[in-house]
Amino acid sequence: MKTGALKNGERTLIGRVWVADRFWLRMKGLLGRNALDPDQALFLAPCGSVHTFFMRFPLDLLFVTRQMRVTRVVWHVPPFRLVFGEAGSWGVLEMRAGWLHRDAVRVGDEIGLA
Repeated sequence: MKTGALKNGERTLIGRVWVADRFWLRMKGLLGRNALDPDQALFLAPCGSVHTFFMRFPLDLLFVTRQMRVTRVVWHVPPFRLVFGEAGSWGVLEMRAGWLHRDAVRVGDEIGLA
């Protein structure tokens, strides 16, 4: 699986992001994991919605367009929920709930994976 770092401008927000850009990688997602380390995330693309059914921990979500512009930020999604991105959402970053500072990313920000 490909990896990268999540950046907002020159600032690194998350040091290790796995990229799930194939069907089976997206289907498995984070299922079966007990947790994510603080500096880890999963990027699912294409993906306009996610579910947390059978997850063992809550998530924070960043929905983005193809150009990596943030369309929606959802904080602390508990297990057994379904969450949709806004119109134009093409991908989503899933990370451990509470790790990413609330001021780090806002709707409209252009982020990157490097």
